[in-house]
Parts: sequence; C-alpha cells; structure tokens
Amino acid sequence: MDKPLVIGIAQLGIVKYPQKITTLGLGSCIGVTMYDKVKRIGGMVHVILPEGDKSAPNRAKYANLGVDYLLEQMLKNGASRMSLVAKMAGGAHMFSGLSQNSDILKVGDRNAAQCASALLRLRIPILARDTGGTCGRTIELNTE
Repeated sequence: MDKPLVIGIAQLGIVKYPQKITTLGLGSCIGVTMYDKVKRIGGMVHVILPEGDKSAPNRAKYANLGVDYLLEQMLKNGASRMSLVAKMAGGAHMFSGLSQNSDILKVGDRNAAQCASALLRLRIPILARDTGGTCGRTIELNTE
C-alpha cells in the first residue's frame, strides 16, 4: 500500500479507494473528514481558525469556510451528497497552563463549534467526534 496523502495545516485533500489520507499534529486546529461510503471517496480539511472572510484566498484555513469547501471538492470528485458521513477531531486547549478566560485561548472550542455547526447546517451526519482536552491528535481516513 502506498503512503497516505498527508494534509498540512490549512490544506484540503481528496482520495479514492484504496488510498488513505492523514493529518498530523492537530492541536487547537480541527481535522474534518467526509466519506462517501458507497463510492469510497474520502476527503479531509485541516482548519486552523474559526472564522474567515468569504473572500479569503485559502478557504481551507477557516472552519466557517473549510467544511463547505470540503463538501464542494468531494462532490467535484464524484461523491454523492446522500452517502456522505463526517468525523472530526482536534480543538484541544494547547495553553492549558494559562487562564482559559480569554477567547483567544479558546480557539479550539470555537473551531470545533464552527465545524460542527457547518456539518449540521449541511445535514452531513457526524459519526464520531474527538475534540477538546489538552492533547494533540493525528487522524487518518482509510477508504478501504
């Protein structure tokens, strides 16, 4: 099996069976995956900030834009909207030694909320969610 496609910070990628896709070191960032269980097409976006302007040059960077962008790319690559499911991970409190009273330090919570809200609005079911806490995560989507 080939190595998985690695998605970096503020990047998006799409793979088809039998490929895998992964992102490393999700701290306060969120990794959202979408998977068409019938056509076996998978996609992932690694968002870093909760909100960006719709004219932003890199929609994958922002939770409020990145989830919609991932859906667009999944459909362009042949996925069926009716067969899509999602998972998400990340959104950790990476500055746990500091006061959590500042909204700046709650970026992980805000990222998670924006991603979950977008998936709900798009009516894509979230099958699993591992967000919050104080540790980073690495995720991999296997299309097999």
